[in-house]
Amino acid sequence: MADSASIAPPTTSLVAPTSALDDRWRQTHLGRLMGSALRRFDARVLQLMARNVEVPLALSNLAARDQVTAAHVHITRHLALQGDRLTELAQRAGMTKQAMANLVDQCEAWGLVTRAADPLDARARRVCFTPMGLAWLRAFRDAVAQAEAEFREEVGPDVATVVAIGLEAYAGAAGGE
Repeated sequence: MADSASIAPPTTSLVAPTSALDDRWRQTHLGRLMGSALRRFDARVLQLMARNVEVPLALSNLAARDQVTAAHVHITRHLALQGDRLTELAQRAGMTKQAMANLVDQCEAWGLVTRAADPLDARARRVCFTPMGLAWLRAFRDAVAQAEAEFREEVGPDVATVVAIGLEAYAGAAGGE
C-alpha cells in the first residue's frame, strides 16, 4: 500500500485555461435559441395587442408602455375560461403561488380578472376573467395568430411546419402543457 507521500500530483491540469475554451456553444445551444425565440414572439404579441382597437384603452396603454410583460401573459395563456384556483393556475404556469398571486393582484387592479367564490369549496376563491379580460384574451388570440403568420413568412412554411412539429413532439415527450 502506498503512503500519501509517494503519490505524485498530476503533471497536467484537467481543466483547460479559460482563454483556450470555445464557449460559442453558450450562445447557440437549443435552449438559448428557444428562449430567445419565445421572448421575441411574446414581445411581438404584446406589441400587436397594444395596437388592437378591441383592447380597452387603459390596457393598450399599459402594453404600449411595456407595463404588461411576458409574465402577465402567463395568466392569459393558462387561466381556464371557467376560472381556476390560484394554486392550479400557478402550477399550470410553472410559477410559485406567491409569484402568481402578485400577477393576479396586478391583473385584478387592471380589470382583467376577478376573484370569486369557488362553488365547490366555500373557503376557496377562483380567479376568473372579467368581460374586459375576455376581450384581452380575444386580442391575445388574434395577436398570436398574426405573430405565427409573421414567423411562417420569415422562415418559410416548410421550416415553420418542421419547427411546430418538433416543438410539439419535444413538449409532448416531457408531458408538456
